[in-house]
Amino acid sequence: MQVIILFDNSVYEKGFKAGWGISYFIEGGVLFDTGEAFEPLYYNMQKAGLGIADIKKVVISHDHWDHWGGLWKILEMNNNLGVYICPNFSWQFKQRVKNKGAKIVEVKPKDEILPGIYTTGEIHAGYKSGQIYEQTLVLKGQNGLSLLTGCSHPGILEIIKRAKELFGENIYLAGGGFHLLNSEDRIIRFIARQMKKQGIKKAAPTHCSGKTAEDIFSLEYKEDFVRFGAGRKIVV
Repeated sequence: MQVIILFDNSVYEKGFKAGWGISYFIEGGVLFDTGEAFEPLYYNMQKAGLGIADIKKVVISHDHWDHWGGLWKILEMNNNLGVYICPNFSWQFKQRVKNKGAKIVEVKPKDEILPGIYTTGEIHAGYKSGQIYEQTLVLKGQNGLSLLTGCSHPGILEIIKRAKELFGENIYLAGGGFHLLNSEDRIIRFIARQMKKQGIKKAAPTHCSGKTAEDIFSLEYKEDFVRFGAGRKIVV
């Protein structure tokens, strides 16, 4: 199963554009998150040989602007799409999707979005003075299970735990935002080593993980560190 990183803080493939946020296109037609804005996302889609018609389903990890920024223009161009969200997304977000004429699908744990593409369902976490709800995608590919994250607000270790509980399998790759941007080195190192102990073969922190986390994971994982960035294609 192929995954294309369409939007990220950094560029992997020359000619793509960077921006704050993340977006993945998963083989079969799932767009997971949409970055902060439509224009650079659409530019990168075209650069990757993709068009709006290639999107069959849209999944939004959590209700933050840098993960749904490109969604609204996509729905203006094609509102015949299911938008898969956590049940506890804000009513403002839900109403905005409805106003675009698109269908909202509130996910449950282990829902299959398309063959081989599942959601963990919403996982909640404390955020600032309130709560946040986030889902992660689980892909069943040629290497077993892989996780793609938006921001990992609940914690990447908690997400891994949930995925293992739901699917009962080891995880080949965990990649995406790990929410470690302001974390101390020792905490990042602990998380990287715990992931290795738990059998995560490859790690690909990006977006809100921060440069320090990328460097530490690179040292800990060595040849099994995977660098993400706009334009990167991986097979899982």
